[in-house]
Amino acid sequence: SRLRSSSLEIKEKEIREKGSEILREQLDAAKKELKLKDKECERLSQVRNQLEQELEELTASLFEEAHKMVREANVKQAAAEKQLKEAQGKIDVLQAEVTALKTLVLTSTPSSPNRQLHPQLQSSGTRGAYKHVGGHVRNKSASGGFPTSSGKPEPSPVSVQPKEDREPTAPALLSLILCLVPGHSVSVNYDPSWQQHREGLGTDSRQIDSVLFAEFLMWKEHPSLDRSSAFLSRIYSEEIGPCLSFTRSELSQLVQSAVESNSLTIEPVAMSLLFSACRKCALSGMSRLCRHRIKLGDKGSYYYISPSSRARITAVCNFFTYIRYIQQGLVRHDAEQMFWEVMRLRREMTVAKLGFYLTDQG
Repeated sequence: SRLRSSSLEIKEKEIREKGSEILREQLDAAKKELKLKDKECERLSQVRNQLEQELEELTASLFEEAHKMVREANVKQAAAEKQLKEAQGKIDVLQAEVTALKTLVLTSTPSSPNRQLHPQLQSSGTRGAYKHVGGHVRNKSASGGFPTSSGKPEPSPVSVQPKEDREPTAPALLSLILCLVPGHSVSVNYDPSWQQHREGLGTDSRQIDSVLFAEFLMWKEHPSLDRSSAFLSRIYSEEIGPCLSFTRSELSQLVQSAVESNSLTIEPVAMSLLFSACRKCALSGMSRLCRHRIKLGDKGSYYYISPSSRARITAVCNFFTYIRYIQQGLVRHDAEQMFWEVMRLRREMTVAKLGFYLTDQG
């Protein structure tokens, strides 16, 4: 029994040694696996840090590109608004030409010619002569249909020279006007002096007001449309408020709100409605020839306004447009140049609120 018990102890000892050896091998394998996993975690951490850095750089570049696109869009918008203003001026000139042409057509027709506009109907001499007017040739002996020996008027033959013989600088409408009214020159061309009258005084007779300039510089440091600043508060009380103060006070408040929110639309009345556009101005309540109408917002109603009301609203809109450009950083002039431009716009509002404005014919 002793031998048996000792052999059993030896076997148990061998079994324990083998088990501890297996456990030791498993422990070594687990340690190696943990080391591999630590290396993999470290590699993944480096990849994550690299991706985060690239994401930050990409986000910064995207923001920079977005700001650049916004600046370019603002510059293009300013250029488009300038072109639109020039186009509107050209449209006004063309409308003036068409109006003059319609007036001539209405006052002198082939069936009922106006003898004051056609002096050749009253002249008795040189009936066989030809007269050149505006590139056209008329037979004066037959103009107006003088009665012949048979007592019946003959049609007046008109011969027109080829197109290349006409004056190259004369507009088509003016050529037609000169053809209708021979011997009379009608000038409806755009005059560059209109812009000079609009600009007003020169730049050699002005002096900066220190108080106004200080208020402007303080506002320019943090430009905003908040009227609580001394700069805008003064302009609201001295120019904007009086300029947009009309007889119809409720509509005046709506117009001012639309101008401030940049949601006001001014458009000319269609030519088909122009001759029937003599109605009461929606703002002043006075009967005038309303060539334009306004709309407040995208879904508002149209209100017909007189030229004086349009000039007052336009002057305020020009001021808000310029200070918005300053706020957006689109104006690259120095502070003094900006100040004088603001003073010019204030002067336009002052002149407009006193009732002075430029007509469509200059």
